[in-house]
Amino acid sequence: MLPKEILQKIRRIQITTNRLVNESLAGEYHSVFKGRGMEFDEVREYQHGDDVRTIDWNVFSRTGRPYVKRYVEERELTVMLLIDTSASGSFGSIDKMKSDIEAEISALLAFSAIKNNDRVGAILFTDRVEKFIPPRRGSKHVLRVIREVLFYKPQYRGTSIQTAVELLNLVIHKRAVVFLISDLLDQGFEQSLKVANHKHDFIILQIIDPLEKRLPKIGLLEIRDAETGEIACIDTSLSWIQSTIRENWEKNQIRLQKLFESHRMDHITIETGTPYDVPLTRFFKERAKRIR
Repeated sequence: MLPKEILQKIRRIQITTNRLVNESLAGEYHSVFKGRGMEFDEVREYQHGDDVRTIDWNVFSRTGRPYVKRYVEERELTVMLLIDTSASGSFGSIDKMKSDIEAEISALLAFSAIKNNDRVGAILFTDRVEKFIPPRRGSKHVLRVIREVLFYKPQYRGTSIQTAVELLNLVIHKRAVVFLISDLLDQGFEQSLKVANHKHDFIILQIIDPLEKRLPKIGLLEIRDAETGEIACIDTSLSWIQSTIRENWEKNQIRLQKLFESHRMDHITIETGTPYDVPLTRFFKERAKRIR
């Protein structure tokens, strides 16, 4: 039996994300992720206005009457959430930590998926895979995924996107829709991402905090790396400190942007302290326009 406060938090997220699914993302998810194609449904008699290209000539040759093949969209999709649970997610300078935003976005995407009867699975990772949840359908399963994302206690602190993506490629054999939800504070994952992007429909959601790209000028500040534990003291009033932080951030973003553009990977940046449904809805609408 889950503690009452945990159940209440899950319920709050369920109510919030269901509202966003119905109000902000209604129809957008379905129009963007259409399934694997069209599958045969039935043969029926030709009617005025039917496309002659759909006539089943084998049936016509046997019966002497024109029949057409009907197809329906093969809707079933597998949606995988790759969720970064490393220690750098335990940071937030406004009202929520990055890990809170990751959990809410995961819930939003999961509820969007089950609304369309898709299967949902998840990989929770740090510098190794912490938990693999095989994809299944249904509200109960999605609530389990959300519970794990909210309350799982990682065993390790570092980040290895490569490790998570390599497991994905091993266990998910058919093409899936994959959402990588991370702050991307990692190196050396580029090649594994390229391989996964060829195999799957890969979308990257980068969660950032304003203080990661620009520190306030407040004088001496002691900072600790959440993943390595290293502590440093810096003088934020110095202009060269400010410019170094800004330049390092911009260089890393340029590196990532080049990777995403060169391999046509969809990338969404979501900042803590701002409504995350706005960039998500904009992404779905823009992508729907591209594929029409």
